[in-house]
Amino acid sequence: MSVFSKLLLRAAVPDRPLAVMSASGQLGYGIPVEAFQAGLRRKPDFIGADMGSIDPGPYYLGSGQMATDPEMTRRDLRLALMGARELDVPLLLGTAGTAGARPHLDATLAMIRDIAAREGLHFRLASIGSDVAPGLVQAAQREGRLHPLGQIAEPSAKDIEDSRLVAQMGTEPFARALKAGADVIIAGRACDTAIYSTIPHLLGYPMGLAVHMAKILECASLCCTPGGRDAMFGFLDRDGFTLESMNPNRHARVSSVAAHSLYEQADPFSVAEPEGVLTLHDVKYEALDEHRTRVSGARWENASRLRLKIEGSLWEGSRSVLAAGSADPRFIAALDTILPEVEQSVRTLFPQPFRLFPRVYGKGATSLFPPGLPGAAPAEVFILLECVAESDAISRGVVSAFKQYLLHHGFSGRLTTGGNLAFPITPPELAAGAAYRFSVYHLMDVDDLSSLFPMHIEEV
Repeated sequence: MSVFSKLLLRAAVPDRPLAVMSASGQLGYGIPVEAFQAGLRRKPDFIGADMGSIDPGPYYLGSGQMATDPEMTRRDLRLALMGARELDVPLLLGTAGTAGARPHLDATLAMIRDIAAREGLHFRLASIGSDVAPGLVQAAQREGRLHPLGQIAEPSAKDIEDSRLVAQMGTEPFARALKAGADVIIAGRACDTAIYSTIPHLLGYPMGLAVHMAKILECASLCCTPGGRDAMFGFLDRDGFTLESMNPNRHARVSSVAAHSLYEQADPFSVAEPEGVLTLHDVKYEALDEHRTRVSGARWENASRLRLKIEGSLWEGSRSVLAAGSADPRFIAALDTILPEVEQSVRTLFPQPFRLFPRVYGKGATSLFPPGLPGAAPAEVFILLECVAESDAISRGVVSAFKQYLLHHGFSGRLTTGGNLAFPITPPELAAGAAYRFSVYHLMDVDDLSSLFPMHIEEV
């Protein structure tokens, strides 16, 4: 009997809430063992964990590399897999290997198979792909079914063709895998909520409550005071759910739980998912004690049109960076003039095309924060110069030349020919690898979900 079949029998017992355990907010950064073991002792009905995000930027999707350390990732996978098999409950992992594309999924599956072989584990493993063929996205663009999310340039057909593309799956592929008898599910790019809301939905719990619980639970104890990465439980019934951290020093309080409902949301009352919209206008948060909060009132509206988020990453070139700092007030005051003048000098040295991105921390490098009080000059600045070119040699050569020209550039008010610039490390020119950008960050209207997310079942 599959673990999901056992859960179906378990759902016939109405008095005990469904116990859902979030093992990690992002698996691969180190699961705190003590809280995780405490969670296993509470005997969850299933265990879930997210493995990725777009938060680290386009590099990982484009390159196919993991953002997490391989050994730490293996450690966390082993903890989650061993715990789920010990209890004989489903294990659901989403956005495998950071970005969820085929290389990330394959690398995660290889670790899972190796752990199973070393530990003598046997189970039914489902893997779900999320890669999207460029032709499908190009067709959607031609037919007006591709809609930008935020301020992103419209990609050309060639941009789409040259990008690595993934679609973000909802609950449908997870449900398909569970119905096929999977004990362990490793999914490509996935909505965080789908990891935790699929099983409750299949068992007949209200979808609004299930998705709202999943929305808070997916980051584990980040919804607590103080926030952390410890294992987190959601206890779901037909009227609401209770949240409890497995670390006794992290408390799921009304203020922190309610705040996490807003996490990564532009609209505090509406959360859009591929299959529908979660509405939070009537949600109630109630403190049960110092450690736990109960939540109720979320509602679910099925989507009138299925839409998937499509993410695409495109190679831009090879990148090198220069790290430098200054505490010279005259140099700092003249930087807005110095940097373009040095760039002009450097461009005469290199016939090849390259792009420069100078960022001066302390003088408005981050657009969200002004560079200090009006009329006040920073006491020191940090300069991070990024160069993107067609090869490592060109980008490294540009930042090397820029360093030397910046170090000795003459400017109005200069008192010395050196000492205006300091380097925190040597060499200050650093190879930063390939540079990528998000070429596609759009919603795509679709008519069918199952064909976009192929599933493979194997006996391990």
